[in-house]
Amino acid sequence: MDTTEIAAGVHHLRLGIANAYLITDAEGAVLVDTGPAGHAPAIQTALARIGLDRGALHTVVLTHFHDDHAGSCADLADWSGATVLAGAGDAAVIRGDVSGPPPNFTEPERALHRVVAADLAPAAASPVHRELSDGTVLDVAGGAVVLAVPGHTPGSVALHLPERGVLITGDTIAEHRGQVILGPFNLDRDLAWRSLQRLAALDVGTVGFGHGDPVTQNAAHALRAAIDPFSG
Repeated sequence: MDTTEIAAGVHHLRLGIANAYLITDAEGAVLVDTGPAGHAPAIQTALARIGLDRGALHTVVLTHFHDDHAGSCADLADWSGATVLAGAGDAAVIRGDVSGPPPNFTEPERALHRVVAADLAPAAASPVHRELSDGTVLDVAGGAVVLAVPGHTPGSVALHLPERGVLITGDTIAEHRGQVILGPFNLDRDLAWRSLQRLAALDVGTVGFGHGDPVTQNAAHALRAAIDPFSG
């Protein structure tokens, strides 16, 4: 597992097929997404690499309910006692109260999904201690702004850290072979596209995606280019 600091106090973790992000602050650490099931030990290792024990993990933010992002949340909540936050539209799925709606696949996406999700274990039901809505400001890293970005799932959220110039997009946006693109496997592709446009309007220096490599230089330009390759 790679652990890379992509901005001051923001660390990128590669957890199998998905990314997660550790944000350090005066209180300890916040984890954005948890990777597929079975990655709690890797996250504990990542905490140790930056000089923290598992008790320092005080908050977990889930960008959406999919198994490759919420898969290790139940284990993390159990051994760290962290408070789990998620978008209101996805919280019931994460808790295991209802089944999540499947993506509205394009045919190429259907074939790709069969490959990337072939060995993906279902996420265990996890507590969600607080449901997030658009514009909520978390007391994290000088104020982290929750942005509702529905489309990939009903309750998808992104996290904007203005003081650190960082945006964490979840799966609304992805990076693939050097290009920033609309993430695949959306419930509502048109709505996801509008959410991408909203995120692309932000002036940020670093962007971390749910899949693919973060952009740490000219990030605002890369986001605008996802909409219009001649913009920015």
